[in-house]
Amino acid sequence: MPSAFATSASYQPDPLGPDFEQLVLPQPDDYEGAVRAVLVRCRQEPSVPTPRAVLYVHGFNDYFFQREMAAEYVRHGYRFYALELRKYGRALLPHQRPNNVRSLSEYFLDLDAALTQLQAEGSPRVVLSGHSTGGLITALYAAHCRPPELAALVLNSPFLELHQSWLRRHLAVPVAVALGARWPDLPLPAGLPPTYGQSLHRAYRGSWEYDLAWKPNHVFPVNAGWLRAIRQGQARVRRGLGLPLPVLVLHSDRTGRGRSWHEDCKRTDIVLEVAHIAALAPRLGHNVTVQAIPGAVHDVLLSAPAVRAAAYRAVFAWLSRQVGVPVLGHHQSVE
Repeated sequence: MPSAFATSASYQPDPLGPDFEQLVLPQPDDYEGAVRAVLVRCRQEPSVPTPRAVLYVHGFNDYFFQREMAAEYVRHGYRFYALELRKYGRALLPHQRPNNVRSLSEYFLDLDAALTQLQAEGSPRVVLSGHSTGGLITALYAAHCRPPELAALVLNSPFLELHQSWLRRHLAVPVAVALGARWPDLPLPAGLPPTYGQSLHRAYRGSWEYDLAWKPNHVFPVNAGWLRAIRQGQARVRRGLGLPLPVLVLHSDRTGRGRSWHEDCKRTDIVLEVAHIAALAPRLGHNVTVQAIPGAVHDVLLSAPAVRAAAYRAVFAWLSRQVGVPVLGHHQSVE
């Protein structure tokens, strides 16, 4: 089996340090001009050679910075890659508006390119993992494109429904979606509370270090075309995706309020309604496991150390059952 690093691809140093490097994946121009995605890989390989890999896809107002996640997958026998979708993080170009797409299928080209690269590097079996909006995108991609190399889908608080009042979701949102078909660039107010970022970043009340230019507390603005794309994707989930591959869905055990700061912001999901996730997840496929993680925040793997340790145990025990990857030793609580 060829080494992951015996490849002619032009990887470059990555801001995460010497254990990571990045590869630009050029894409065809779109309505804003030049487009690219960026593939990040962890240079650390599992102690036992393996053809298996995981490809992680970030959420909205997000990018990949989780060194710990990469280390956990490597420790459990996976090569680790993360994909920066077009118009996010490392892939964002100066002429682009962050997260500006008119259909979630635009991201399918990014995923195609990443999986092709993983295959070229000796990983024919891939676990696809997505957080929040990335969870919605990866589920739709797996259902629409059916890439044969996918072994399983691991979703972390997937964005399967809007967390809005009934009135806004059934009256205001449909109007905005209709406008998005004709005027996709119409700006809309974004709804993510700044308290979520404050609960994560070490400069505020959290413990994580990341680039606030790529993951700001006051989220990037959205437009009507983006909302239309999201609602079309969520409608597809409500109709049922019929995924044949095994799917794991993690989410917090509680939804919290995030308009103003309180300590529950650090142990509940203040971004999505967890009841929506639990209710809609079974519509993803025929083999779906839904697991609530007590005390988790919206990004379950950014929760308190004991909480995310429990989440990693759940992920790797499930993968061991579904894809045959052994759990390598006792998992210690993350520091």
